[in-house]
Amino acid sequence: MVTTLNVDVVSAEQEVFSGEATFVALPGESGELGIMPGHTPLITRIKPGAVRITLVDGSQELVFVAGGVLEVQPKGVTVLADTAIRGEDLDEARALEAKARAEAIITENKSDIDYARAQSELSVAVAQIAALSQMSKKH
Repeated sequence: MVTTLNVDVVSAEQEVFSGEATFVALPGESGELGIMPGHTPLITRIKPGAVRITLVDGSQELVFVAGGVLEVQPKGVTVLADTAIRGEDLDEARALEAKARAEAIITENKSDIDYARAQSELSVAVAQIAALSQMSKKH
């Protein structure tokens, strides 16, 4: 029986995480997904939020993704993220500033394009703030 799975989290810019894990949890398009070794193959879109990776030693790695695609194969998990940031690299002040900026654009509602872009930026900022909150609860 397989007890670990290989996990790769990559973005267009870089490989953010690669290693062995016993469990991965992330925000799927239809809700929270939990992946364990031997999971049924799957491809699905993911929403902005935290990818929580439980390592073999029991510690947890947190990676923020701004959406993307999840692929699960018998021996591994690949997250192809639009943007991926390691948990320790998240900046709460920048996330709060981005949230305030997006909320201001939504309030002004100058055009449909600005509104749609602001809604997207707001959801990413809120997901980053939630990920930071999860990290602070861990410590």
